[in-house]
Amino acid sequence: MIPSPYRVRSRRPDRADTVTLTLEPVEGECPPFLPGQFTMLYAPGVGEIPISVSGHSRSGDYVQTIRAVGAVSRALCRMRRGDIVGVRGPFGTHWELSQAHGLDVVVAAGGLGLAPLRPVIRELAAHGARYGRISLITGTRTPATLIYPRELARWGRDFDVQVTVDHPDRTWQGPTGLVTKLVGRIVFEPSRTYAFVCGPEIMMRATAEELLRRGVPAGRIALSLERNMKCGIGRCGHCQLGPLFACLDGPVLTYDKVADLLEVKQL
Repeated sequence: MIPSPYRVRSRRPDRADTVTLTLEPVEGECPPFLPGQFTMLYAPGVGEIPISVSGHSRSGDYVQTIRAVGAVSRALCRMRRGDIVGVRGPFGTHWELSQAHGLDVVVAAGGLGLAPLRPVIRELAAHGARYGRISLITGTRTPATLIYPRELARWGRDFDVQVTVDHPDRTWQGPTGLVTKLVGRIVFEPSRTYAFVCGPEIMMRATAEELLRRGVPAGRIALSLERNMKCGIGRCGHCQLGPLFACLDGPVLTYDKVADLLEVKQL
């Protein structure tokens, strides 16, 4: 429960309300993380929130992308190089990439949900021969809110990348509308497909249902659930989802385990 001090090694503005911080421990090394896990980040004097680890630097430091949507995230986004933040973790379950070996892979992201999936995509780009056909579909509100545009362009050289926006501007020439509309634009064999899905809950439910309708088994559709995590270790109960705790049993869970729970309003 005691945060360790980490120094902001670098700060990269991604969008007007989104930054990517590289965090290095003041002492020792970063504990290893698995793709899909999160840390609890503490802004001194403000509070603590869960943030997914979106990668690591060459020296092993945590890379975490944060959008300013509340008091703590705004404070973290204002951090500058050399500032100190508190870090606990990493915590939670992870994306089971080994389960996708030899299968077609669909990665579906909505908005900032692309950040927790970034380590998965980088693994797919680095070791594509381990998998079948790979497709990445992602959506965002406007072209201006799209994160990792340069990486998306680079990933598009390795596999099929499709991007949609809700509200196009005059420069946008791609698809518009929901991420689920992109499922019909990609090629995969449903019975031999593993899907990684992250984004707003309504987007994940709709995407999972569309993949299920097309024949992808529910046990091969992995979601990253977001709940009001306060402790990260299953003590406080804030992130309870029926019999599950998002911080311990999740955040990554397959759709067969959570489909019924997600149908219950206000759960």
